[in-house]
Amino acid sequence: MKTLISVCVAIGFLVSGNNSATADNETSPLTYKVDLRTVTEGFDGKTCWVQARTGAIPQTGKFPATIVLTMQKLLLSGSDVFYALNEMRSTDGEKWIGPTEHSTLGRRRLSQTREIAVCDFTPGWHARTKKLLGTGHSVRYENNKVMHVRKRSVVYSVYNQKDHVWSEWAAMSMPDVPEFENCGSGSAQRFDLDDGTILLPVYFKKKTAKQYSSAVVLCDFDGEKMTYKKHGSAHTVPIKRGLYEPSVTKFQKKYYLTMRNDEKGYVSVSDDGLNYSQPIVWKFDDGQELGNYNTQQHWVTHSEALFLVYTRRGANNDHVFRHRAPLFMAQVDPKTLRVIRKTERIIVPEKGARMGNFAVVKVSPHESWVTVAEWMQPVGIEKYGSNNRIYTARIKWSRPEISE
Repeated sequence: MKTLISVCVAIGFLVSGNNSATADNETSPLTYKVDLRTVTEGFDGKTCWVQARTGAIPQTGKFPATIVLTMQKLLLSGSDVFYALNEMRSTDGEKWIGPTEHSTLGRRRLSQTREIAVCDFTPGWHARTKKLLGTGHSVRYENNKVMHVRKRSVVYSVYNQKDHVWSEWAAMSMPDVPEFENCGSGSAQRFDLDDGTILLPVYFKKKTAKQYSSAVVLCDFDGEKMTYKKHGSAHTVPIKRGLYEPSVTKFQKKYYLTMRNDEKGYVSVSDDGLNYSQPIVWKFDDGQELGNYNTQQHWVTHSEALFLVYTRRGANNDHVFRHRAPLFMAQVDPKTLRVIRKTERIIVPEKGARMGNFAVVKVSPHESWVTVAEWMQPVGIEKYGSNNRIYTARIKWSRPEISE
């Protein structure tokens, strides 16, 4: 598969005035640049790479981390028909090894007609155990089609840094109640506490129910096994599929939860990371709705400011499925829970393909990455220039993060 020369895009903004986390700071305003690179590309017309997400393993040397990028193939003729996860790996951010398929993250046969797989997988460094931990959820197929009424589980796998292999994926045990029959942590952005416990966002429902609720689960992780401890407040809205695909972060002394809904994205805030305020619709600071719908949003968190990455309507993107491209990044006012419109920037441009499935990783105090694949459905979007590229949008700060 062809690897392209990187493309740099310089983007900046000012954190200033009433919107600034450093308004009273005598240092220069926080700015950032985006170094946009293509890891790989190529489209065979039958399948495509999706769910491209990265984890960063700290290392010594010139480059601060070993980057492990996971992704999986999607069958274009189906809907959410995924195959085994693959890995690409880089120790310098320039040269990549892979893709390498991992059978431990592949499908398992349940019967002659049914299979179970792991998908919506997100790797993340767990500092207390010094392990790269990936989380996601299970999906069940019958005759290679997603079963609409099905059990779903929170799944996880641990990376062996020496041998470059993932452990057999396992399901985390949840309370044995009907509400958690269909419970997953797909595409979630988690937050690890200093003591090693994990705040893992999940969404769940009874198998036959229509609407999901979102909550944050407090988990233990001993380097091999994840264990449920308790979960916090559950939230939904009476609109289509409710609230799902939540992501959490901590900024200064509060926790922030963003959630997907079929019609509008929602946000909530917490003092303890488990119990959240009533969700409100994402809006710009001028009062207009953000325009994000039916896809994810994720956080980029700097010690001085909080940012949201998202897609939305109204960007000359009516030809893109559910307006899921380009990827925008903008600062969030943590007091009003609104997106500051003047700080909005495109960090990954659209070329017809949807890019609503993406992830954020902190590589070092100096930079964070947003990783995304061009999802090549529906048929024909390549006419706009998409080619199943896997992008890393590298957010490079003018000042490194500082510990809180």
